[in-house]
Amino acid sequence: RLRAAETNLERLDDVIATLESQLQSLKKQARQATRYRNLAGHIRRQESILLHLEHQRATAALNSARDALTASQSRVAALTQAAAAASTEQAAAAAALPELRHSEAAAAAALQSVLVERDNLDREEAQVIAAQSRVQQTLKTIDDDQARSHELAGDAEAALARLAAERETLSAAAENEVETRTLAKTQYDDLAAQVAAREDEVDELGGRIATDEAEAMTLDRRIAELSERLGRLRDQAARHDQERAELEAARAADQDMHEAEAESAAAEEALTGAREAAGQAAEALSAAREEEQRARDALREAEASQSKLDAEIAALGKLLESPQGDIWPPIIDTLAVEAGLERALGAALGDDLDASADNAAPVHWEALPPYDAPRALPAGAEPMDRFVAGSDALNRRLGQIGLVPDEATGARLQAELAPGQRLVTRDGALWRWDGLAARAEAPTAAATRLAQRNRLAELRERLPARARETALLAETHGAVKTKAEDAAIVERDARAALDTAFGRAAAARERRGELAQQAAALTSRLSSLEESGERLGGDIAETEASLAAGRDDRAALPDLASCRTRLSELRAQLAEWRGTLARAQGDLERLDQEARSRGARLEAIGEESGSWERRAKQAAEHLGELATRREGALDELATLEAQPAEIATRREALAAEIETAEALRKAAADTLAEGETRLAEADRKLKGEEQNLAQSREERVRHQAETEHCEETLTGLVGKVRERLDCPVDGLLEVAEIDPGQDLPGYEEVEAKLARLQRERDNMGPVNLRADQEAAELDQQIVGMQGERADLVSAIAKLRQGINSLNREGRQRLLTAFEEVNRHFSELFVRLFGGGRAHLALTEADDPLEAGLEIMASPPGKRLQVLSLLSGGEQALTALALLFAVFLTNPAPICVLDEVDAPLDDANVDRFCTLVEQLAAEGSTRFLLITHHRMTMARVDRLYGVTMAERGVSQLVSVDLDAAEELRETA
Repeated sequence: RLRAAETNLERLDDVIATLESQLQSLKKQARQATRYRNLAGHIRRQESILLHLEHQRATAALNSARDALTASQSRVAALTQAAAAASTEQAAAAAALPELRHSEAAAAAALQSVLVERDNLDREEAQVIAAQSRVQQTLKTIDDDQARSHELAGDAEAALARLAAERETLSAAAENEVETRTLAKTQYDDLAAQVAAREDEVDELGGRIATDEAEAMTLDRRIAELSERLGRLRDQAARHDQERAELEAARAADQDMHEAEAESAAAEEALTGAREAAGQAAEALSAAREEEQRARDALREAEASQSKLDAEIAALGKLLESPQGDIWPPIIDTLAVEAGLERALGAALGDDLDASADNAAPVHWEALPPYDAPRALPAGAEPMDRFVAGSDALNRRLGQIGLVPDEATGARLQAELAPGQRLVTRDGALWRWDGLAARAEAPTAAATRLAQRNRLAELRERLPARARETALLAETHGAVKTKAEDAAIVERDARAALDTAFGRAAAARERRGELAQQAAALTSRLSSLEESGERLGGDIAETEASLAAGRDDRAALPDLASCRTRLSELRAQLAEWRGTLARAQGDLERLDQEARSRGARLEAIGEESGSWERRAKQAAEHLGELATRREGALDELATLEAQPAEIATRREALAAEIETAEALRKAAADTLAEGETRLAEADRKLKGEEQNLAQSREERVRHQAETEHCEETLTGLVGKVRERLDCPVDGLLEVAEIDPGQDLPGYEEVEAKLARLQRERDNMGPVNLRADQEAAELDQQIVGMQGERADLVSAIAKLRQGINSLNREGRQRLLTAFEEVNRHFSELFVRLFGGGRAHLALTEADDPLEAGLEIMASPPGKRLQVLSLLSGGEQALTALALLFAVFLTNPAPICVLDEVDAPLDDANVDRFCTLVEQLAAEGSTRFLLITHHRMTMARVDRLYGVTMAERGVSQLVSVDLDAAEELRETA
């Protein structure tokens, strides 16, 4: 809640600062609005003059354009007549030209007809020659085809004869095929039976040899293993005797146990003294830390108060400083008013305090001399110039403002006021000489600003004293902190000495335990060596008997050399019989392959014979067709050889006709050229006249467009005047406040002045014409937020006081609970481990509320170390000690322990169960243990289990062990 309240306060301060900045900006915008209106009046007058000059220019341009249009219209009429005469001459030349073109076209058509006929005759001759060549090529092709057909027929006759001879040879070879194959099959079967008999004999002999060899290898390997084992057992017996002798000698020479016990007693005594010193140092450190905490709280409160004071001074200073770029700061920033009179001065002067004391400002205060005979205020009213200082420009005004003690006095004295005088009260009530009276309402913006300035001065006066107080508290805190650090060093040294004493005691206990363990181990080892010596003697005797039996069995095996020789002879004979069998099988397979090949070849011969017969028949038919085609080609060639003579006779007749047609066409072309020349000259003359006429028309159109543009400009100018200035053109000089007979300035001069005024207006940027009204609304909003801020500051102070109280009580309770838990933890750790020591420590911070927790433990025989360095079982027992310590500090009726004995061995489980029984007997807590360990279940009073007698149905089963034990004793 404190952080939220401080955040809200910061946000509220930011909002108030923002709103006050906006208020100053709105006041500045109000001044800009006044200047903007003045500039707008100047711009309106200059625009009137500029538009009047533009109207004069537009009227002169319109008259000049109309004169130019009249001259261009006269030139267009004269050039139109000249163009009409040239057009008549061109029409006459064009009328005579079609007849001449017709005559020339007729002569050209006659010549073209004769030339086309000559070209057709040439193409016909070429076609005849090409046809002759094609027929001759056809005859050659037919002759080549006849030769190939005769050759194909001869090949077919030869192939048929060859196939018939091969068929006879194959048929003769197939007659003895059955008899030869039967003989080969009989030989193969006899050989196969003999090879199978030999293979059975070889397999039987090889099996016997393999069995004997395997048994021999097994016996050899067993003999070797037994020999090696016998050697190892004898070596082990020798080492065993030597080790037993050494152990007996070592047990006789052991003298260190008494020294270890004396060293352990001295270490325990030193540990007790170190524990007492560590306790005293811890108490001194706790007292020093409490004193340092109190000093730190006082310092934090002082620093927070000083930070708040600095923040308020900075906010007020930022709020009261003149805005950046304001060249005419208001006169209110130069005033110093007596505290409590801010509302009175704000009500008396109001917005007049926003005016500047700079004479260059559009609205400013002039520093006028005092009146020669000032009018005195009514009796009972004190002049305000006695309470306000900082600017001589307000002396006249302040001398005519009277301060009255209350509203009754002001109402009574209002009738006695002279012109220009007014009365105010401290809370802002106003009475003016002209009868106006105003009650005291919310403070004005000027009154608020003056109050803020006085508040800033007061805060700056309080700041040095607050800074000295904070410095003194910081010095006190530093001294107390140094004292606490020294106490921490002493406590740390005491803890280090305690740890050293713990280490020495643990080392002595560990050495004593090691010596005891060594003695017990020595005795146990001697007993073990006696037992193992007896076992070694029995093993050696058994191994010697087994080795002798293995050697006897190896000697009883038969001789394998003669068996291997007989096997080699049988294998050689078997190889010869197998070669003979393979040759017989190859002969049989060859006969079968030859029979299949002969049958396939006979079928192929039949197919080839049919193919060659078809080819011979096709060749005979093709020869008949070729003979018929050759006769037709010879007839066509004879006809083509007679056509070239006829074509030559027709070409001679066409040559004379072509010469006559060319002469007629040339004469008609010459006559046409003369007519076209006359027409061209008439066209050039007409184009020249038309071009001149077009230029004159374009000039007339241009002058007409200029005239229309000037008329539109003049009309637009009239509309522009009405739109911008809302007056007729004749009234522009009246708007500009200039006499019509007065000389006007130049157009460029007026335009430059207007541009300068417009730039000045544009440089002002956006102008808020509602700035006065918005400033009043914003001032009321700021007053409301300042009230909310005061409430929030009061609430934050109360919250901080409550938090400090809670922190002090929380530290006290935490330290009390920590000491009690630490005491229980140390006791339970010793009970669970049967010795050792353990404690809890706060680390990593001076404040107990922010400190961490460290568990230090030293099981019997080990040095003191953190919990994470212990073994799993030790960590589990330590955690149980801490759990029960917390439980004893804040006990409950029921304690549920779930599988806490899972990581413990049997000895630690027994200690755990003993501790639970003791805690249950000492208090009223009932312990429920969830476990699977047999020792835990044997130590409880009652067992509960869940069984599933039927599938999907669970049933709770309980056993009262005390009742069961009584029942067993009774039985």
